[in-house]
Amino acid sequence: MSQKPGISVVVPVYNSASTLRDLISQLAKELPTLADHFEVILINDGSKDNSWEMIQVLGREYAWVRGVNLMRNYGQHNALVCGMRLAAHEIIVTMDDDLQHPPKEIYKLLEPLQQGFDVVYGVPVKLPHSWWRNAFSRLTKRILALVMGIPTIRDIGSFRAFRADIRRASDQFQSPTVILDVLLSWGTTRFTTVQVEETPRQTGESNYNFSKLASQALLILTGFSTVPLRITNWLGFVSTVFGLIILIVVLAQYFVAGSVPGFPFLASIIAIFSGTQLFALGIFGEYLARIFDRSMERPIYVIAEQIRENKEESV
Repeated sequence: MSQKPGISVVVPVYNSASTLRDLISQLAKELPTLADHFEVILINDGSKDNSWEMIQVLGREYAWVRGVNLMRNYGQHNALVCGMRLAAHEIIVTMDDDLQHPPKEIYKLLEPLQQGFDVVYGVPVKLPHSWWRNAFSRLTKRILALVMGIPTIRDIGSFRAFRADIRRASDQFQSPTVILDVLLSWGTTRFTTVQVEETPRQTGESNYNFSKLASQALLILTGFSTVPLRITNWLGFVSTVFGLIILIVVLAQYFVAGSVPGFPFLASIIAIFSGTQLFALGIFGEYLARIFDRSMERPIYVIAEQIRENKEESV
């Protein structure tokens, strides 16, 4: 009988002390049926409640629970990269800490890996958020798929499974602005999705509001893609052609009617071209900001302390 590949479950934790025990209890039931060796890595990402204390308690109760306490809040993807780099097993599963991703659905993510895929996303049958949040989330995922260069993937989420060996493609990446999915695309193009059930969030509210979703979309575009620069080039070209057309119209009117349009016409043209220039400058500014962030060589994360730092495991 062949041995099942080991599984490392990575969970970024932020203000979720009330759900961690239930999450670990459910994982304790499911993981032994899925792998011969497993671990759960709980990454405390600067929580303001007693999440770290709860992680310490769970680490004492379950030998396969590893705890990592970051020095401050770095962000969900930064915490995921931390867990990914610490994972000890062949398969890495990432999931949220709020029980919206039921552990009983993990097996669905593992099946496509056995068919040769490297990254599998769990796509909810029905999105649980409001219509505007769902619409903006879909837009952000389409942008991310475009940046990743994987046109066949249209649904990307935080419930995913992937082979640990593809993390080698991003070993040298050290920018504090990071998107895990982009890093995964540097190591493979074999992505797929499966449908999974998601449960309503039990406590608290999502940390992703409209402002954070917009910021993430802008980060994806300007931090890992040259698409905005290409759009700016085309916008400049279109503006130039538009200006030449206006010049021809004005000259024609001057020679035919002996006059040119007045101040309102001139003001509107100036507004159009000024807006185009400011938009282009804004795009350039975003890229300069990304370059500045990376030139400072700030770390993706800094670990304050760990539970079971020696990767102790038990099944």
